[in-house]
Amino acid sequence: MAQGFLARVALGPAWTRHLMNAWPPFRAAGIRVTRLADDWSAAEVELRARLLNRNFVGTHFGGSIFAMADPFYMILLLRRLGRDYVVWDKAGSVRFLKPGRGTLTARFEVTPSMVDEAVAATSGGGKHEPTYAVEITDERGDVVARVEKTLHIRRADTPRPALARA
Repeated sequence: MAQGFLARVALGPAWTRHLMNAWPPFRAAGIRVTRLADDWSAAEVELRARLLNRNFVGTHFGGSIFAMADPFYMILLLRRLGRDYVVWDKAGSVRFLKPGRGTLTARFEVTPSMVDEAVAATSGGGKHEPTYAVEITDERGDVVARVEKTLHIRRADTPRPALARA
């Protein structure tokens, strides 16, 4: 199975958080993982305003806002479901509600019912493609953006259909 380094190794949440904070795209964008729950059920991410992550009018660059929310539902579900499952990001969208200023925060939660739903939906060999949303808030608690992520989840032992040859 061709998955990235962090998906293949059994690093705990603390090491994963440190590696993600050292990852150049997050570091350069001002994105910081402040919390990964010990059981992979939650994550908290901050985006701090810096000279290099501001847009033309001086507010947070939209790409940085989307990037702070991009991988977390996939990572949390991948770790919660374990090696018997494949979890991929399939689609994402962002709706900007107001200009982002100061430190922005995103809080992700993967509930037991989300895990149970994925297990049940894939038990017969099918795929499951849920959409999850996270709100990005500013220091006052105002929602500045809403990001939706659609995942692709299947059991790792499920044969994939052959690709059509051109």
